[in-house]
Amino acid sequence: MATKIFLTGATGYIGGEALYSIYQAHPDFEYTLLVRNEEKAKLVSGQYPNAKFVYGSLDDSEVIEKAAAAADIVVHTADSSDNLPSARAIAKGLSSGHTDEKPGYWIHVCGTGMLQWFDWDNDRYGQSPLPEQKYHDIDDIERITSLPHHAFHRDCDEIVLAANESSGVKTLIVGPPLIYGPGRGPVNQRSIQAYNMAKFTLENGFAPIMTGGGSPEWDNVHIQDLGKFFVLAVDAALDPEKRNNPEIFGPHGYFFLEHGTHSWRGLATQIAEEAKKQGFIPEAKTQEGDYKRYGANSKSVAVRARKYLGWEPHGRSLTDEVPDIVASEAKSLGK
Repeated sequence: MATKIFLTGATGYIGGEALYSIYQAHPDFEYTLLVRNEEKAKLVSGQYPNAKFVYGSLDDSEVIEKAAAAADIVVHTADSSDNLPSARAIAKGLSSGHTDEKPGYWIHVCGTGMLQWFDWDNDRYGQSPLPEQKYHDIDDIERITSLPHHAFHRDCDEIVLAANESSGVKTLIVGPPLIYGPGRGPVNQRSIQAYNMAKFTLENGFAPIMTGGGSPEWDNVHIQDLGKFFVLAVDAALDPEKRNNPEIFGPHGYFFLEHGTHSWRGLATQIAEEAKKQGFIPEAKTQEGDYKRYGANSKSVAVRARKYLGWEPHGRSLTDEVPDIVASEAKSLGK
């Protein structure tokens, strides 16, 4: 029988790329996709004519429970890091539809925004990272899985991690950092953070930097390298050796995916310079202010995916992508 995949977020940036990548590797799988309505389904069905659809929002727990119970593998990307009802519904559905002898596998997307918690708690916006703010996803796994409850995304993570205590549920959490590059999904192919910074720069004539005197840092990964990870994670769920490895599925199955590191100050400077180079602003100007979204540190070290799944990123760097980011945002603004 064909492997059954239940995926949320097919019309989104991450979910669209996940669906594209998994489908390219496994066109023979049976895909069930959660979308809001038939209009959304039409946007997806042209690219995936054999996909099945279930309709509802992330709050429609019964719909999600039923689909999760029937699936071999759930790939949850739609507001997955923050929507509690959908996480609870997936946990309940997988548990009701599977047993310890034949478990259901849950690939859950979180995000490294959770690692900003220390700067938030200590009002360190705009400051450079401290050594202890770096999280290695093997050596520091106990620190990662026991972050404060109030850390960003942590409440959803707790639901996913606890699901491993239920009969028939095995989980894998993937926490990508800033994602960039054009997606290959059927609807949304645009990321947010760097793109919004470019849009702000084009609209205001300067790139934003958080006041604080330091240089906050984040990590980044190309969307297509994230897509490759989804394929490896799905393949691991089908591999008898890997699916029974507690370092892949279970409370320790927490994967970061950094490929490069950027400072928000450095990225703002490059975007301003590129916007001037392309003729959209008169000077390569940056300006400090209360831009907290670019003011906290998130430092992840991605070793687990490389060690246990053989993941190797090959997408071009964020630095190399910036000219296209600026150009695409200018086009969307009609410049």
